[in-house]
Amino acid sequence: MMIPAQASCTDIFESGLLPAEQALSQILSALPHIDDYEIIPIEKAKARTLAQTVIASFNVPRLNNAAVDGYGLNANDLPSMGTASLNVIGSAYAGTPYSKKVSARQCVRIMTGAIIPEGVDTVIMQEHVELKNNTVFIDDRHKAGQNIRLAGEDLRQGEAILQTGKFLTPADIGLIASLGIAEIKVKRKLKIAIASTGNEVISIGDTPSKSSLYDSNRYSLYAALDRPDIEIINMGILQDNPKTLLNSFNQASQSADIIISSGGVSVGDADHTKTALKQSGQVDFWKIAIKPGRPLAFGHINNSVFFGLPGNPVAVMVSFYQFVLPAIEAMLAIKEKAIAPTLQVESIENIRKKKGRTEIVRGILQQDGKGHWTVKSTGKQGSGILRSMSLANAFIILEHDRGTVKIGESVTVQPFSGLI
Repeated sequence: MMIPAQASCTDIFESGLLPAEQALSQILSALPHIDDYEIIPIEKAKARTLAQTVIASFNVPRLNNAAVDGYGLNANDLPSMGTASLNVIGSAYAGTPYSKKVSARQCVRIMTGAIIPEGVDTVIMQEHVELKNNTVFIDDRHKAGQNIRLAGEDLRQGEAILQTGKFLTPADIGLIASLGIAEIKVKRKLKIAIASTGNEVISIGDTPSKSSLYDSNRYSLYAALDRPDIEIINMGILQDNPKTLLNSFNQASQSADIIISSGGVSVGDADHTKTALKQSGQVDFWKIAIKPGRPLAFGHINNSVFFGLPGNPVAVMVSFYQFVLPAIEAMLAIKEKAIAPTLQVESIENIRKKKGRTEIVRGILQQDGKGHWTVKSTGKQGSGILRSMSLANAFIILEHDRGTVKIGESVTVQPFSGLI
């Protein structure tokens, strides 16, 4: 995996804040793509990225077959007016076809999925006929060719049905299985190392002091990254000094595609992640015009992409979903994935907002009794209030140039259901 050359960001760093859209664009333009692949059983392929084009080697279905339970006949025997009577001469089942030809004024009892016998081109649902002894009576409401699945109707032989870059869904797995394919080539898993920094941060199970905080960021990130196409490398809590941090990051870079740390990327004297990363000579930018999540480091150490996220728990999650997640999908070269939509929804409260930065508000998206969608904030929006994320089911994205939102105005909403 080769890291492409990156433009200098000295001017951006010196001048201050980088608009969020520009930051994301710069991140995406500087990322490598994962070209390596692995071959896995299709039952393990859900939520993996396809690394081959899947070609149909035969028609699906292979032959014309019945779409319903009913009676198979030739359309020439359908009445133009009134009722026609046909003799039932046999039965066709899925897996046990009727082998003889069906002639004029004849029909066969046929079940869903059964191959269409010779002489049959139409199937009438069993609910739409009257059966007396061995004769069926059919009225004049039917059309030639109805209720038949044609050979190749689903997949045609030689057709490219799935392309490289497809993020595989359960339906895709079934489609691949319908061609008798047991194993598939997918992009290898991304290896992502995560770490927390800060001398005040302690592990779960440690005895807290008045100044200590339990490490929540690493657990939030671990949960966000817990997906089939990622292998997580848990670095734990790192000692907060430049030498230790740089050594740890360098060690992680020997195996990780991405390194994510939280904390230590602000401008304080004790924010050592920034110092350690600058020693590598590969810092790209630090300050983004976004709230929460203003301090964010992006660059690379050796062959690893590096994200230094803020220390506040909400800022970590906002930064992850707005910057890191798009980067992950870009590195995997995912071209087709279920849409993670943004919606225009009415705000049912005033939301204070300063122009000149993007603000990500934790929101509650809800539907009233008339089917009208509205949104409101979760309340206090401090970047240390992690409960605001737990209460939320969506981000309210207030654009860079927008000011305060008034009740009844439309806002952009990003539901968590498309992200998490």
